[in-house]
Amino acid sequence: MAVRALWYRGGSLHLIDQRRLPARTVVLRLRSVRAVAEAIRTMAVRGAPAIGVAAAYGMALAAREGRFTPERAATILRATRPTAVDLFVGIEAVRRAWANGEDPLAAAEAYRARIVDECHRIGAAGAPLLARATRVLTHCNAGALATVEWGTALAPIRVARDRGAHLFVWVDETRPVLQGARLTAWELERERIPHAVIADNAAGYYLHSGQVDAVIVGADRIARNGDFANKIGTYEKAVVARENGVPFYVAAPWSTFDAGRSTGRSIPVEERAEAEVLELAGRRLAPTRSRARNPAFDVTPARYVSGFVTPEGVVRPSALGRALARRARS
Repeated sequence: MAVRALWYRGGSLHLIDQRRLPARTVVLRLRSVRAVAEAIRTMAVRGAPAIGVAAAYGMALAAREGRFTPERAATILRATRPTAVDLFVGIEAVRRAWANGEDPLAAAEAYRARIVDECHRIGAAGAPLLARATRVLTHCNAGALATVEWGTALAPIRVARDRGAHLFVWVDETRPVLQGARLTAWELERERIPHAVIADNAAGYYLHSGQVDAVIVGADRIARNGDFANKIGTYEKAVVARENGVPFYVAAPWSTFDAGRSTGRSIPVEERAEAEVLELAGRRLAPTRSRARNPAFDVTPARYVSGFVTPEGVVRPSALGRALARRARS
């Protein structure tokens, strides 16, 4: 069974501190909205669905503290990270309930249950894609750690394995913070799914040499036309996959789809601290006076996507707008 990334108990939000993995498994206990905001900002909790759920519980903690209005609590959490739309969806789910006099904690629990259920359904929807595509490349971490339980990109891998598929996963290290090498590999090792960590710039070699049957990644925000933001380096994988005839899939719950944004051109891209690039494990890699740029995400055009693995099935980019319109009407 996949790990639980976060849970609420006894008036506290408990979450695995993803900055400490894989060396140590440390569980943080957060009791305030500001503590949750700091955990999101510093990537103690990360992954679009997971930060949305964490933010929902942060809203519930703010209500419990008794000194915040719904809008003030929402403002604190919205300021943490700009790219992942799930953050704003999770905040709004509880802000609306709280403002209407409903129980904020019940709203946060309901939001969490919805995300977990959708990730389970993503696994079932995507597993048939991997029945024959047994060598899979993934980028960053889109497993249970990023989604509370089960995962998005890793969910079809888990389900396909459970159904008897013999899978092997190429794990991009995902510089600069190494979410693949540290987190995805940690999840796969726990479940004894065969895998190998590779340098980010080795992915093209394996795609070109015929050693990858499919690429599957998560997402942080998906526009109505299918353009999507994901961890920096995703765009490169999509282009090289297309060049070599390898299908490229994006797995995400509905909270990651931003139906109000027509294309990816206006998706905000977070730029993080230079130190993430210039240092590794606290040790300076570059010369003292060197500077760095550190965009945390890139935006991949829809034309490179073979299909979106959603809780309702695999949706082609050309059909995505209609699928989102149907959901809006239901």
